[in-house]
Amino acid sequence: MINEDFDFTDAEMLRKKAEKMLEEKEKKEAKDLEDFNTNKLLHELQVHQIELELQNEELRQAYETAEKALKKYTVLFDLAPVGYFTLDKEGTICDLNFTGADMLKERRFSLIDSNFKIFIAEESKLVFDEFFTKAYASNAKETCEILLEHDNKTTYKVFMEGVVTEDEQKCLLSVVDITKFANE
Repeated sequence: MINEDFDFTDAEMLRKKAEKMLEEKEKKEAKDLEDFNTNKLLHELQVHQIELELQNEELRQAYETAEKALKKYTVLFDLAPVGYFTLDKEGTICDLNFTGADMLKERRFSLIDSNFKIFIAEESKLVFDEFFTKAYASNAKETCEILLEHDNKTTYKVFMEGVVTEDEQKCLLSVVDITKFANE
């Protein structure tokens, strides 16, 4: 593109023409760089969005798995035909299932923070204390048979197994009513 009006011998005109061409070239390169940076940023955002969607799906699946496990173990614990109790070192009830509450003839949540020993018949207190002490001393499964009572009159015989957890120092206790077997 040779311009006939342009004098290539005029240094000032040559310089202005060169600066103008450089300016146009820089504008084009800046626009190209801007487009490149915009496309790169858009790509990064799209990749991040997909990563978040994948993480969200993984969390949703983990939540569903946890929900299923919770339902399974809630049914297993709460509706078991055996009384389950968690006692602290003093014999205070930290947790129990519905069967355990039925055995003690009380509402489940009213028994939390009650002392389990108040439901033990007087003639069985020594046996229970020995069992409970051995469970904490040995950190092995211990067993005993005792009498539970309600309102100092209704008594029934139970078989107990207990083990103390190492981490929380709680006694996990299973209690089975064996009254009908004891009377046979």
